[in-house]
Amino acid sequence: VFQGRILARRLVGQETRYEVEVKTPYRHRFPLVTREYVWVPNTCSCPPLREGGEYLLMARRHVNYERTLNRILLQDDGYARPWTPREDRLVRE
Repeated sequence: VFQGRILARRLVGQETRYEVEVKTPYRHRFPLVTREYVWVPNTCSCPPLREGGEYLLMARRHVNYERTLNRILLQDDGYARPWTPREDRLVRE
């Protein structure tokens, strides 16, 4: 779970890749750097993330079976909400 600002959006094959500036990591089981790529396994912009917007994102680390692919994945049913001070307070509690 982290707060991030969307810097760019790019369609790559059948997936969408977002470049995200990590503002505040709340809970993480893997290390995050200040800029990360977050992948969404579709091209329909679901969940809808706009460039320049700040969001509270709950994503997971995806490593394929061969261990050749290691990325942050935001699934269709993942948690992606516009960041507000209220969201910040709820996550910290």
